[in-house]
Amino acid sequence: MSSWRECKLGDVVEIIGGGTPKTSCAEYWNGNIPWLSVVDFNTGKKYVSKTEKTITEEGLKNSSTKLLQKNDIIISARGTVGALAMLDKPMAFNQSCYGIRAKENESTNDYIFYLLKDTVNQLLQISHGGVFDTITRATFDEIDISLPPLEEQKAIAEVLSSLDDKIDLLHRQNHTLESLAQTLFRQWFIEEAKEEWEDGILGEVIEIFDNKRIPLSKMERDKMKDGELYPYYGAAQIMDYVNDFIFDGEYILMGEDGTVRTDEGYPILQYATGKFWVNNHTHVLQAKEPYSNFFIWNYLAEKNIDEIVTGAVQPKINQGNLKSLDFPKYPLDLIQAFNEQSQAFFEKRNQNKKQIQTLENLRDTLLPKLLSGEVRVEI
Repeated sequence: MSSWRECKLGDVVEIIGGGTPKTSCAEYWNGNIPWLSVVDFNTGKKYVSKTEKTITEEGLKNSSTKLLQKNDIIISARGTVGALAMLDKPMAFNQSCYGIRAKENESTNDYIFYLLKDTVNQLLQISHGGVFDTITRATFDEIDISLPPLEEQKAIAEVLSSLDDKIDLLHRQNHTLESLAQTLFRQWFIEEAKEEWEDGILGEVIEIFDNKRIPLSKMERDKMKDGELYPYYGAAQIMDYVNDFIFDGEYILMGEDGTVRTDEGYPILQYATGKFWVNNHTHVLQAKEPYSNFFIWNYLAEKNIDEIVTGAVQPKINQGNLKSLDFPKYPLDLIQAFNEQSQAFFEKRNQNKKQIQTLENLRDTLLPKLLSGEVRVEI
């Protein structure tokens, strides 16, 4: 450890500010430059690869946004503070975030990513603001770090990156498996739909477990960090991890209020398995036989829900409207055939999810030990 030096986080990083092109100028938007906001990278994954919005070259030139490079780091600095990712391609970004780049000969972006991941709680404690916490440029100068030599930084980052690369591969495999199942569902139940199929409603084929949900404040969640941790789901994503659970099994989660639909009008869905906690902003569903959860999930993924969304300022899907969503009475033999053919996709997906959680736990256990020098990497 004698070769490690004490310094400030701000000494080893370059901090880059973002911006937003004028929304009233149509020529600034819908170009070929990805434009990041926190919703794009608040996923827990190391890399961000796509954005909801894009800007044009004119938008880039005529605003304060900057173009970050591949492998630069993005961190949210206002509102939702501390979300973190690396870019897998050049992207611009808004003013509620900072771009972070390691200073040459001081560190590497890979190491800084893990260093930020390890110090994010300190950033939050030092962040300034009233109702909304804010990370300022000065915040980085208030964080004390112990910095190993450059070669050891690279070795530490390589160990952690190997775990994240495997996690990313498994996520991509699951995306492929889901796409295969959706293609099969679309062919059998949408493209080859029969007029003689009777009308029905979703409420006839699902059970809803919303009465079991318990919201937890951030303060409450921060006190639940000892021991084994389980996902804490919000309307659109896993928001945190806590050491207790209220559900154990296989469930479909569908956004109830706030973030409830995509820009194309499809529902915000999550497929939760194992032990987990859920707040009160997402519906908790299970299929009734002969349907499988996977069948219902694929149906909802292909279903426009604009007709059941209420609320102008705060979009909402109440239980009554959810149950009233149309759901054809499909032939039993076709349902069973889909369940059988998609079972292999589903089982492999769940195996991958379990492996992802194991790898994430290993990474998160190693991270503070490697960055503190408690565990050393041979160079």
